[in-house]
Amino acid sequence: MAEFWMSEIIKECARQRISLAEYIIRGECENSGSTREQVIEKMGKMLDVMSSAANGGLEAPIRSNSGLTGGAAYQYHQYIGQGSSLLGTVMSSAVEMALSCSEVNAAMGRIVACPTAGSCGIVPAAVLSVGVSHQKSREDMVMALFVATGVGMVIGEHATLAGADGGCQAECGAAASMAAAAVVNLMGGSDEQALHGAAIALKNMLGLVCDPVCGLVEIPCIKRNAIGASTALVSADMALAGVQSYIPFDEVVTAMYAIGKQLPAELRETGRGGLAVTKTGLAMYETLFGTPMSL
Repeated sequence: MAEFWMSEIIKECARQRISLAEYIIRGECENSGSTREQVIEKMGKMLDVMSSAANGGLEAPIRSNSGLTGGAAYQYHQYIGQGSSLLGTVMSSAVEMALSCSEVNAAMGRIVACPTAGSCGIVPAAVLSVGVSHQKSREDMVMALFVATGVGMVIGEHATLAGADGGCQAECGAAASMAAAAVVNLMGGSDEQALHGAAIALKNMLGLVCDPVCGLVEIPCIKRNAIGASTALVSADMALAGVQSYIPFDEVVTAMYAIGKQLPAELRETGRGGLAVTKTGLAMYETLFGTPMSL
């Protein structure tokens, strides 16, 4: 299915009278030779890994292997528990889960790269925070992940999911887009609404650069996951309310790719631009590697 644009896929879904999730499942069955049950079971296992990572950093601080980051998920979890959060239950839960997933990744723990390791917290945080708070079934959440898969496959085929190719808009932006579509589906929205949510989320992360401090997927990546999950929820909520994206999803994907190509190499995962070359970023590099960064 990946060679098709989403607009074509939606038309085919209408022709076959099936949902987007079902279309993705059938495509995976055809491509992998697996049965429908096997495909769904595999996605369920991914959901389990996501859940483990989303909760792994909440009960005790997790430090990254580099020692640069860690403990933010635990700190935010304690803050929520004190009743201090300015956010509602769903949003605050998404923030802590996104932080947790990202910290587990930085500590070399087990995560689902959805669609990348650097953006691994966004889809799990959005889906799980909504799923748990609204008492959605495991099956509902698994089906939502298939919708996210379809969005990610189209972005990957027609644009890019790599920060080195398109900046962080291609990683956290794509993940937010996938998450928004998944949440709309989880809450009973139509496939068309899911794509409006996906388009709104991606539009609002266009131009986001990839500037990892010390070249590691930690600063600012971990906190960008929390913001990406928040963007996904806001976008999904607007789509569920009937708000539409004036620019269709496929065209937003095309714009994202063009913007990514226009970004200088310094802002595409090289760690040689943006936050990575601030005074503090350079000091971190020298402390970690024992030598100044050559610019």
